[in-house]
Amino acid sequence: MLFPQAEYEERLGRLRTLMAARNVAVVIADEAEMLHYFTGFAISENLYRAVVIAPEGAPTMIVRLLDEQPFLKAAWFDNRRTFDDLEDPVAVTAQVIEAAGAAAGRIGLDMNSYCMPVKRFRHLTDLLPAATFIDCSDAFRPLRLIKSAREVDVMRKAAGIADKAIRRAIAAAKPGTSSRTAAAVASASFIELGADFGRTGPITVGRGWNFLHGKLSDDPLEPGDVLHLELVPKVSGYCARLMRPAVMGQPSADLRDAAAKLIEIQDRQIAAMVPGAVAGEVDAILRQGVLDAGLRQDYANNTGYTLGYYFEQAPRTSDFTRLFTPAAEWRLEAGMTFHMYTSAAAGIAFSETVLVTDDGPERLTKTERKLFQCGAAA
Repeated sequence: MLFPQAEYEERLGRLRTLMAARNVAVVIADEAEMLHYFTGFAISENLYRAVVIAPEGAPTMIVRLLDEQPFLKAAWFDNRRTFDDLEDPVAVTAQVIEAAGAAAGRIGLDMNSYCMPVKRFRHLTDLLPAATFIDCSDAFRPLRLIKSAREVDVMRKAAGIADKAIRRAIAAAKPGTSSRTAAAVASASFIELGADFGRTGPITVGRGWNFLHGKLSDDPLEPGDVLHLELVPKVSGYCARLMRPAVMGQPSADLRDAAAKLIEIQDRQIAAMVPGAVAGEVDAILRQGVLDAGLRQDYANNTGYTLGYYFEQAPRTSDFTRLFTPAAEWRLEAGMTFHMYTSAAAGIAFSETVLVTDDGPERLTKTERKLFQCGAAA
């Protein structure tokens, strides 16, 4: 069990307050991130699995019999309904709801869940024809926005791994090597330093501004190439993210100038991330600053997004529960964590994992904010 039982019970308490406000008899949670948040356990969706949460008592986990032992090891409760591979797990879910006396009641679920496609939802409604299904998609993910002190501690560990691994990867990028060389060093460092696994994040050659999701290459790095590194280590599923550029050979004066301007503008944005700040205003500091500095001709993407727990096999690799965009009217709160990132047409990008505290923003990633040179000693 990753956290004490009391932390999971507190999370359930907040969910149950929402359930009462919406007059919901039970809730079905099935996305891996929400399973982990409420139970401490997550597993891939080879077969459907879910947790059913009532207004009182321990939740009921619907779990494949093959996965029963991993569930019991990870979860804070043992109340479960197992099924074998010949059974229909959606029908089992309906049976659990019937046993809870909620088959004719209001059932809350996330209608934006990647685990509830149309065909499965229709199957569930056919099994529970008297039920009324209430969309709780607007409620589930916001519950995870404010991180507990224990969650932040795990993210600090992930950030420390990112800091160490990125310096090692930059040091390994010597003449004749490729982006794959840097990725291999970063991946091995993740495993050595205690990350969940070795998936590094995008490591590629930066060209233009929209290179951030580029692929590895075996092509040797040439003088003047900018190696883009985004490292995304996870510890117990909690992720920290860090981007830095490293140039092969001596950087041009224009590249140095672009990097210095981009860093200065993003520093101002991060400094504005205080409790109560309006996200759209925080976004404008960087967005308008980059445009005014001529670092990009336009700014089509967001400048930051929610950071926290990510299931390794989920289809979403980023959490856009909260986005920094011009139209964002939501306000920052202490305990929120974000990946703040930016890029310029010169082929460079910088990012940080940022925690909002009562005393202002804290960078959990500590790597020096500068344009690195490939091969620099770690």
